[in-house]
Amino acid sequence: MRAIDIKTKLSTLWIVVMFNMVFADIFTITVELVNKNTLAIPGDVKVIMAIAAIVTNIPILMIYLSRVLPYQWNRLTNIFAGIFTIIYILSPGDTSIHYLIIATIEVIILLVIIVNSWKRRDSE
Repeated sequence: MRAIDIKTKLSTLWIVVMFNMVFADIFTITVELVNKNTLAIPGDVKVIMAIAAIVTNIPILMIYLSRVLPYQWNRLTNIFAGIFTIIYILSPGDTSIHYLIIATIEVIILLVIIVNSWKRRDSE
């Protein structure tokens, strides 16, 4: 099997994280609809959704940035974005089993991103 260039590897891992985040939310909404509950969002829903838009754009932007940033910026951005995204995923939220499974997978992949970025050499 051919080795994958580190930028492609990191970018692809961010795609996996993003898909997991999207599906975690879709599943959560589905569960709420099936149970006929209403979604309780603390505070002003417009402010909360604006914050969510910013936070969820980090992995979306990392798909592109992992491919185009120069070595040092790429390395640092992947590490900091990975840490920040883990904090976001682990923040108090849904405790449904599907969400916990997906969050666990996301955190594992983000740790792989962080470790790969940390170990990355300039020649890669």
